[in-house]
Amino acid sequence: VQLVESGGGLVQSGGSLRLSCTASGVTLKYYIIGWFRQAPGKEREGVSCINSSDGETYYADSAKGRFTISRDKVNKNTVYLQMSSLKPEDTAVYYCALRGGDYVFEGCGVSDYWGQGTQVTVSS
Repeated sequence: VQLVESGGGLVQSGGSLRLSCTASGVTLKYYIIGWFRQAPGKEREGVSCINSSDGETYYADSAKGRFTISRDKVNKNTVYLQMSSLKPEDTAVYYCALRGGDYVFEGCGVSDYWGQGTQVTVSS
């Protein structure tokens, strides 16, 4: 499985960004795909993820109301994270991640596959 992210960058506080992740080589019947982030000096945290089978989603408290995860209607292996009302504390490297299974855990669980990460920087 390969995960390729895009869409990171520099944005001012209050702005928006959309991250994209395309998964290739997926042979799993069901999987959870989503986004983690890691800021300098902090642990990696699950931001949002989505169940491939039923579309169930998870959002971290920090993301609720501001971020939206979705899957491409044509290419189901592409997932987006629309981030709005961005804050400086959202600055981090964002990783796309995928694991097999059919249950969305709190925090998105432990992923089996990871992308290379994309930097998101929010200036104040």
